[in-house]
Amino acid sequence: MLVPFLGLCAPAQATLVPPPMQLLRADLHRMVVRFPASSAVEVMDLATGYHVGYNAGAVMPAASTIKVPVMVEVFRQLEAGRFELDRRVTLLESDKDYGSGDLCDAPAGSTYSVDELLDKMIDVSDNTATNMLIRLVGLANINRTMNRLGLDQTHLRGYVRTDSWSVRQALQSSPADMVRLLTMMAKRELVDDWSSNEMISILEGDQINTLLPASLPPGIAIAHKTGSFFDTLNDVGIVYGDDPYVIAVMTTHLPSLDIGRTFIRSLSLLTFQQEARMTAWRNLTGISAFSETNGITSPDLRYWGHSGPSSNGGN
Repeated sequence: MLVPFLGLCAPAQATLVPPPMQLLRADLHRMVVRFPASSAVEVMDLATGYHVGYNAGAVMPAASTIKVPVMVEVFRQLEAGRFELDRRVTLLESDKDYGSGDLCDAPAGSTYSVDELLDKMIDVSDNTATNMLIRLVGLANINRTMNRLGLDQTHLRGYVRTDSWSVRQALQSSPADMVRLLTMMAKRELVDDWSSNEMISILEGDQINTLLPASLPPGIAIAHKTGSFFDTLNDVGIVYGDDPYVIAVMTTHLPSLDIGRTFIRSLSLLTFQQEARMTAWRNLTGISAFSETNGITSPDLRYWGHSGPSSNGGN
């Protein structure tokens, strides 16, 4: 039976989970139980509110997917007027992490705008930029905002320090939490309309496209964020097919990263195929797309240059 999620529910005339989602649920179960590592997944069909998953509430090492909550808090404080996107942040030696990105090679005392740091944190997954933004907005504020949004399994217990095994416990989340967060973003309900649009467009610029996007057909837009450790691969995102959907896949204790890549790519293709069949199902049942989501589309707003909302709200 349908489980409501974030206020989204199936239209009244549909009393059972649609066949494409039933098949997807069965296939996810089959793939996860056969997978030789720990994994968890959640998929939300944005047009109808149906969602399926497996181990979706499991607490997993978030790796760099934790940068999505960091970005959300940055935009929350932007909206509150605490700083502007052109605010300069000074690089401290203590901000540096050499696990990902090249900002760690810059001399301490260099300054970067919040705008630049957001792009570096998401699009090239720069850990040093992430630590600078965590310091700017406050670690406790990030956790408080995630708790207020209902993300019960998402915790940022320290800065990004990839040279320590404790980073696995310091950065944690679950597919259910990530789907919840990205669903609010896709519905333009995260912070405000302009902030949601800007965050989506930043996520669309992710340059690490070897997981969820790798098996999608050419031309399919995806706003996503990857994360990885030596034995962990994650990818979470909004996929803009005919029936847009949110997907979060997390894996850990991998015997090899290649096995994890194959798993996530296969799951991504399978989900896309079943979501495509949702369009035919909706047409047969007479259910309109976006009836609950006000016409979710990819905003493709990077030409704005993150200049802030215009006088008409940035639409």
